[in-house]
Amino acid sequence: MVFRDRDDAAHRLAGNLARFRGLDPLVLAIPRGGVPMGRIIADALGGELDVVLVRKIGAPFNPEFAVGAIDEQGRIQAGESAAAAGASGTYLETQGRAELALLRARRARYTPVRPVADPAHRLVIVVDDGLATGETMIAALRSVRTRQPARLIAAVPVAPPETLARVGGYADEVVCLETPAYFTAVGQFYRDFPQVEDAQVIAALTARAQARHHDAEPD
Repeated sequence: MVFRDRDDAAHRLAGNLARFRGLDPLVLAIPRGGVPMGRIIADALGGELDVVLVRKIGAPFNPEFAVGAIDEQGRIQAGESAAAAGASGTYLETQGRAELALLRARRARYTPVRPVADPAHRLVIVVDDGLATGETMIAALRSVRTRQPARLIAAVPVAPPETLARVGGYADEVVCLETPAYFTAVGQFYRDFPQVEDAQVIAALTARAQARHHDAEPD
């Protein structure tokens, strides 16, 4: 399956998640690509939307290949391939500190005037536009799990089977539309896969918050 764009993938994912409508799910999207998708899913399910901030740590000499990830609390998730890719503990710590500074700057931009959504005792759906190594999703799931959600679900349009198997160990359920055996990059499964900018993330978060507030107002 090739998705037309992120909107197409999100609508298809929302269909697979329709059983959670009415349960007030908290949709936590991984920026930046996951956020426009998270907005569509939160709209469809009548849920709340926020971001879960994690950053991948790229391999030495190959920054696009994730050898780990870091969350907002500064916890580093070292990937299975880190050592083989030449990423020592010192390398991960050094790169992690740089990525943590970026995470804090993003939080200040994305949710400057409201508290971070609390996952405690809630149904939480973590959304991204696809998985390659899965390190970012695993870091996100581990971060959310520490805050004691009632149920934790990972939802993505596409991922290789071996990555999905790893991610499954960190979630109560994984929803994935396609698990192709031949996989080089997430973008190969989208006809239109532009970079998502910060302005789009902020717009999606703001629009969903406004819609949720409107829905909560008495008639």
